[in-house]
Amino acid sequence: MEEFKEIDLFKLSFPVFRLINNNWMLITAGNLESHNTMTASWGGFLILWHSPMAAIFIRPQRHTKKFIDKEKFFTLSFFEEEYKDALTFCGRNSGRDVNKDKETNLTPFSFETSVAYNEASLIFLCEKAYQTTMQENNILNKETIIKNFYPEKDYHEIYFAKIVKAKIKESTNLF
Repeated sequence: MEEFKEIDLFKLSFPVFRLINNNWMLITAGNLESHNTMTASWGGFLILWHSPMAAIFIRPQRHTKKFIDKEKFFTLSFFEEEYKDALTFCGRNSGRDVNKDKETNLTPFSFETSVAYNEASLIFLCEKAYQTTMQENNILNKETIIKNFYPEKDYHEIYFAKIVKAKIKESTNLF
């Protein structure tokens, strides 16, 4: 197993839009004994309250949401292209019904106060700082957005979290 090295967030440079939209990420919360992960292709990175932050979006019916709500910390893990099938599986299947780790052969490990995956190339440890639910009356382009993304009115919960640590494998080809 290749070791991760800690990186300075303010020296990190990567194509965030391509990475989230094309490579996706796993959002994981819990501990080694009880955790869940989900694939996300929506999210972002920003500076808020003079801190590096991540923004994630989770629908209310997602099993991972109960883990995110319960825990103070979660991880965002990014993977090389060879893990696309595993991430597809984690996005299409619920941890209520299957053991995602076993089905994908991904190896969870304790990452500080949360859980991440050995196969990841880049991991962010995030501490929740703010949470809110999308409101229909705040959606400005209702015709397009509600029709295309919320026909069931299952609006995402939005979480802003301070990135407290980032680790990367030196051999990564993500960028």
